[in-house]
Amino acid sequence: MQRPVPRAAAGALIAAAVIGGTTLVAAQPAAATSAHTNATLIEKLTGPDSPNNTYGRWNVKATDLGIMWDDNAGHVLTAFGDTFGDAWVGPGGGVLGSGDANWRSNVLLRSADTNLADGMDFASAVTGSDGRAREILPGLHQPDGTGEVTKIPTAGIAVGNRQYVSFMSVRHWGAPGFWDTNYAQIAYSDDDGTTWSTAGTPVWNNPSLSDHFQQQSFARNGGYVYVYGTPSGRNGSLYVARVPEAQLLTQSAYQYWNGSTWVTNNESAATAVVGAPVSELSVRYDSYSGHWLMMYLQGEDIILRTATGPQGPWGAAQTVVSSADYPGLYGGFMHPWSSGGTIYFTMSQWDPYNVYLMKVQINASGTIVNPNLMGDPSFERGALNTSGTGGFWACGGNCGIDDSHWGYSGDRNGFARYNQGWQDVHQTVPVAANTSYQLTGFIRTSANSDNGFMGARTTGGAVISEAHYTAIGPWTRVVVNFASGSNTSVVVYAGVWTDHGDIWLQLDDFSVVRT
Repeated sequence: MQRPVPRAAAGALIAAAVIGGTTLVAAQPAAATSAHTNATLIEKLTGPDSPNNTYGRWNVKATDLGIMWDDNAGHVLTAFGDTFGDAWVGPGGGVLGSGDANWRSNVLLRSADTNLADGMDFASAVTGSDGRAREILPGLHQPDGTGEVTKIPTAGIAVGNRQYVSFMSVRHWGAPGFWDTNYAQIAYSDDDGTTWSTAGTPVWNNPSLSDHFQQQSFARNGGYVYVYGTPSGRNGSLYVARVPEAQLLTQSAYQYWNGSTWVTNNESAATAVVGAPVSELSVRYDSYSGHWLMMYLQGEDIILRTATGPQGPWGAAQTVVSSADYPGLYGGFMHPWSSGGTIYFTMSQWDPYNVYLMKVQINASGTIVNPNLMGDPSFERGALNTSGTGGFWACGGNCGIDDSHWGYSGDRNGFARYNQGWQDVHQTVPVAANTSYQLTGFIRTSANSDNGFMGARTTGGAVISEAHYTAIGPWTRVVVNFASGSNTSVVVYAGVWTDHGDIWLQLDDFSVVRT
């Protein structure tokens, strides 16, 4: 059976191995930046340890992307990229052990969940007769560089009852941030994504590897579908076209922005609206702010730009998620039901090659506000300060950082462990006085744990508010609401009493945001 050549994380180092005559590529995490992560992690959406249990339900053990659109029938459809089953061991895509790889170039899940504050539930998938999620756009899975390795969805939208997906046909996965495509094409479905057709649909061929619309994003407004495009890979500029909704499958009807006007049926007229590097893009008109929002991978971070019109000019980049906190991140696909200034989006991580639901908040001008106040929320930036002073996280007793792919996200997570007394991990966080906040974090414990606490206390040690937990098996999101009172800084902590045997606590992906 042929094995896929996976996508490399931005800024990654490549190591290659040959199995059965087909090259497997293993990527290392992207180099960290120093930017602050403004977003909050809500839920791991895919994988065997996700609340959706996509592995147990549909054999989706590892996957990426998570491109979402409203199907106009009460659901959000979500298209994922290269997907693996039982044999996936990671980290990264295409890293396989024994068993059935069940490699699919893409899969489609459906959700009707309107309360995204606690996660996004998937109700169904497009499945085969065996009940496992199947490809909606079958990839040829040919050896790398010889034909078509895979078909990756890059955009989706509904017009009326018809669903549309744009996908790229990948010919070769290259050096970090580079890949070659054969073409991009639009497929459509008239049965809510179960079956798809490409008969007579628009195609953007890529013989010179320089076509501007190999990776696309769709946005509807004013009777048009706007089509944003970048070349293959992660190092190109951004271009934009538009087409009347009723003519989405008529390639000659596409109009390309040349910097001053729309030019019909002449892709060569298109000029860049955002300079390189732009990749893995989503765009939407946001009624709350009255702005167009653009979220994408810029170098190593997920950023947000805004504009008052679909062709720009686009404002300065605002960091949404930093690769210092989520190494090997990519994507940034906005949820179509985001509202009221809260933007939900999906983020992929190369390790553990799964997809997370995140959120960030904007004001009426499209500027990010109410950021996550935690420093190093995912324990990826460096070692704990075991002396208890300085840095972000510190120990109250015996604690450290796990570095063995045990984290809820990424590789690392914090831990406290001992057999006597109180053990915690904590961080001093600046807050505004007389303000309400919400603390969230992911926790799991040893089976013999019976007396743990997560919360906020004053710098003098007085508890402001806390949650009590006993034994927690799988990673679980814990929420604590608190009021700052007269305090201008609080100590966020998670800990456990260890008075009867070896007891441990693991923690990851914390946030403090104003409510």
